[in-house]
Amino acid sequence: MPLHGDSSSDNDGAIPCSVIDKQFLAAPIKRAVDKYQLLPEFLKVRGLVKQHLDSFNYFVNTDIKKIVRANNRIVSSVDPSIYLRFTDVRIGEPSVTMDGVSEKLHPQTCRLSDLTYAAPIKVDIEYIHGSHSQKIQSVKTDVVIGRMPIMLRSCCCVLYGKDEAELAKLGECPLDPGGYFVVKGTEKVLLIQEQLSKNRIIIDADKKGNINASVTSSSEAIKSKTIIQMENEKLYLMLNLFTTKKIPIMVVMKAMGMESDQEVIQMLGRDPRYGALLMPSLEECAKEGIYTQEQALEYLESKEGRVITILKDVFLANVRVQGNNFRPKCMYVAVMIRRIMDAILNKDAMDDKVDVLCELAQTIPLWVDVLRELAQNFLFFLKGILFTFSTH
Repeated sequence: MPLHGDSSSDNDGAIPCSVIDKQFLAAPIKRAVDKYQLLPEFLKVRGLVKQHLDSFNYFVNTDIKKIVRANNRIVSSVDPSIYLRFTDVRIGEPSVTMDGVSEKLHPQTCRLSDLTYAAPIKVDIEYIHGSHSQKIQSVKTDVVIGRMPIMLRSCCCVLYGKDEAELAKLGECPLDPGGYFVVKGTEKVLLIQEQLSKNRIIIDADKKGNINASVTSSSEAIKSKTIIQMENEKLYLMLNLFTTKKIPIMVVMKAMGMESDQEVIQMLGRDPRYGALLMPSLEECAKEGIYTQEQALEYLESKEGRVITILKDVFLANVRVQGNNFRPKCMYVAVMIRRIMDAILNKDAMDDKVDVLCELAQTIPLWVDVLRELAQNFLFFLKGILFTFSTH
């Protein structure tokens, strides 16, 4: 690789740091030929399956705990003093239970015996039991609530950290990078799925040329998509849970406590063009006779119902609401509106969906969505059991 600057070197043949052009070395590589030369080194450092292993490790160590933490308490609808709470969750060692005896599993054993290389999902629980007059609080640990297939060479796998000699004893090839599963004796791999990045504002246009600001929100408890659209010079909110297709955005802002039009304009910025672009939306809100938070909530309740819950938990789910303080969400909406206006004033401000900054190669996040849905169904089932218990 060429170096800019003085080409002199010391007696040992090493190049002094002072003659290395760091800016040249850090510059982006644009030519495909130059990028191809880096491919062997990239494979040495990253390999072909490291993204699968890193995703799975993050899922079992972090994501699964977040999902359970978001749904950790089940309370009886008949007697609120009766509850069940998950205090911790973890993945055990790969094993199989036969005739009441649990035995450790190895991938090669599963391949030969048509078994699934899986491990138990264990939780610690705290619950109330006893009669209505005398209730007792108890704790149980290592309660198995299900089983999960384990990715080979992940942190939960028995092959993790083994050297070549140990791998050979277990019947594994030292050159096998892992990153796949063994299901009923068959090796299976998750395909990478490309999706738009979550919790990120993306500016684009629909088929009619209307500018949209969309956010795919994802939290431990819920996943939703929020769209703010500029149509006929007015801004509208589109949310799946709203039966009304389009809600004036200024009505939503007032419903979240942002009653002052001047404060909304100030949140957008000092450029007078922002205020001019927002004016039709302000006038539409005034025509509906909506000036206060109470009036805005009445307007939305007449159309939708459960407005506070939707605005708090579903609308921009990635922005948390502490108590009834909606100001962080108002500020986030202001950023979305400003991004729309920037795109109207300058078309270069539009996002390219093919851009790598907007897209994310995903493997294990698919598991997150599946586990979130399974957890909610499981908790619904447990709630039914608690209801039956508390009525007897």
